[in-house]
Amino acid sequence: MPHEGNLLQAAVVFLFAAVLTVPLAKRLQLGAVLGYLLAGVLIGPAVLGLIGNPQSVMHISELGVVLLLFIIGLELSPRRLWVMRKAVFGVGLAQVLLTASVIGVLAFYLFGQKLNSAIVLGLGLALSSTAFGLQSLAERKELTSPHGRLAFAILLFQDIAAIPLIAMVPLLAGGNATTTPAEDLNHGLQVLGSIAVVVVGGRYLLRPVFRIVAKSGLPEVSTATALLVVIGTAWLMDEVGISMALGAFLAGLLLADSEYRHELEAQIEPFKGLLLGLFFMSVGMGANISLLFSAPVAVLGLTVLLISLKLPLLYLVGRMAGDLNRVSAVRLGIVLAAGGEFAFVVFKIGRDQGLFDARLYDLQVLTITLSMAVTPLLLLLCARLAKPKVEPVAVPPHLREIDTDTPRVVIAGMGRMGQIVARILRAQKIRFVALDTSVETIELSRSFGGVPVFYGDPMRPEILSAAKVEQAEFFVIATDDPDTNIKTAELVRRLYPHMKIIARARNRQHVHRLVDLGAEAVRETFHSSLEMSRMTLIGLGLSKAQAAARIETFKQHDEQVLEAQRAIYDDAVKVLQTAQEAREELARLFEADQLQEESPKVV
Repeated sequence: MPHEGNLLQAAVVFLFAAVLTVPLAKRLQLGAVLGYLLAGVLIGPAVLGLIGNPQSVMHISELGVVLLLFIIGLELSPRRLWVMRKAVFGVGLAQVLLTASVIGVLAFYLFGQKLNSAIVLGLGLALSSTAFGLQSLAERKELTSPHGRLAFAILLFQDIAAIPLIAMVPLLAGGNATTTPAEDLNHGLQVLGSIAVVVVGGRYLLRPVFRIVAKSGLPEVSTATALLVVIGTAWLMDEVGISMALGAFLAGLLLADSEYRHELEAQIEPFKGLLLGLFFMSVGMGANISLLFSAPVAVLGLTVLLISLKLPLLYLVGRMAGDLNRVSAVRLGIVLAAGGEFAFVVFKIGRDQGLFDARLYDLQVLTITLSMAVTPLLLLLCARLAKPKVEPVAVPPHLREIDTDTPRVVIAGMGRMGQIVARILRAQKIRFVALDTSVETIELSRSFGGVPVFYGDPMRPEILSAAKVEQAEFFVIATDDPDTNIKTAELVRRLYPHMKIIARARNRQHVHRLVDLGAEAVRETFHSSLEMSRMTLIGLGLSKAQAAARIETFKQHDEQVLEAQRAIYDDAVKVLQTAQEAREELARLFEADQLQEESPKVV
């Protein structure tokens, strides 16, 4: 069937474009969202024309936003929403009203738009992209930061506010003038009835259904049930003219306290990621790129104007209403300065209702798309410029003054590993001095009875000199930061070539780099992992002697492989090849051990 062929072809095109552009964008630190947007532009009608009708994809791709809001709802219990009421309904409302007012006034007076068009423009452009903002924050692990939490609250309010806004557009355009009060009442009852169905069903019907499905023990049925809940709720809300996204959010909110919450989230997550990627690609496909060449000043000017208006307003809201510091407020502004996906819906209705002409609509869509594309670049720039300044630590003088007898060992870092080394040395009455940059750690260590630990950065030559490193026999590097360990080892080796260095290593690559510096590397989790493996083997039926022999075999073999890989550790292909060969050799060694143990029984 040609239709199926076209569908398969479209699927191949989407997947190929995503696989090609998204890893490239991630490698350039631009974020996955920009990669998806770029992929959409490339395969859309404006460039390669591989997908002829972007609108056919847009409706399916909106399910990505629907699934995103369902998961957001799952992570918010009604109690948590009540706790967040000030941020959601206070800061969120302030942001939307302030931004909409400024943009609306500019549209009315500066650009000569009609009042109703200016209102829709202001409210539509005040909204930010939930999918884009949360994805960007998640990629940078900033969802739990102060600006991440406030951005989440503002986006949540915007999603709620989008529903009355979508309903209000036809009223502002005069499109509902022909409806009778009875029809309006009927529509209102349908909306209330649908919400009641979702609330009652979510509260009383879904838990028994999930209980039955869970007892079936079929993962595919569980996945189908989760998708049915989300898509069914979205469809019901869409039928009565309410945002699908809000319906899904409401369903997630009702299941937030359910014992099946984690199961639901795990089932939905893969579909959410794929469909969100499809959503951003459809946004890229829908952009009228030809406008960028025919009217570059208008397009770029509007994009700059949108960001330069929203960013300072968001900064102001973040500082005054959200109690953020300057850097966090700037980051909040950058994350939310772009336009949002609901603006596409609002402006499409506005165009259909005669509020905007086709050219203005295309300008708005392209402006929002470009604002999304610029945001990762601004976030990258912000991260470079706003590197956290190291505040001077208030260190008591008695912790700074390194007063010790000639040490035989110097320990850098008094974390978990450094403390154990120090305790053993102290029990053996071996003189040592320890350095750390955490006042809390130093005071805790000293509270156990005068441990000679002092405040000092081991990467500073004057600190090493004060600690009398030149008179020590061993330098133990036990900090938990691989880069710090490497730099410390480099400095100690350069200043004290005779020194024996024992350094904590994070992984095999770290081991090789430390060995290149003449240090003896100790893998931080290697020996504890061997002990856990030994206990597991004994629990599975091997004798203590058998388990110990297997562990010793593995340890010797792994050390040999590590030594062999040292000459090629910068060549990923060769490392992978030697690892494969090592796995096969280890299997043969274990088989030989087993045959040797069983041979007396055969005789």
